[in-house]
Amino acid sequence: MAHRVTGVLIFFFLFVHVLDTALVRVSPEAYDTVVATYKTPIVALLEYGLVAAILFHALNGLRVIAVDFWVKGARYQKQMLWTVVALWVVLMIGAIYPVLGHAARELFGS
Repeated sequence: MAHRVTGVLIFFFLFVHVLDTALVRVSPEAYDTVVATYKTPIVALLEYGLVAAILFHALNGLRVIAVDFWVKGARYQKQMLWTVVALWVVLMIGAIYPVLGHAARELFGS
């Protein structure tokens, strides 16, 4: 279920990204306004959520491939799922500063 939800979230992000990029042809001023909102701490938190969705979707996708194409994949799918979750947590902890560092400096100062 989480794989499908993250896939849909990533799709909607890409859809919005294409729309806001296309806005530059319609109104460069409106594009600049939209891009300025992307520098807010709330959007940084949403970016962290996007990183979480993409990372989980990618890691779980590799697990799904292993289950489908590895002869012993079905037997070890639960262990692989917990491995994916553990790796995802470790990588998300490592992504806190690179993704949210600017927002923290914006809110709390240098």
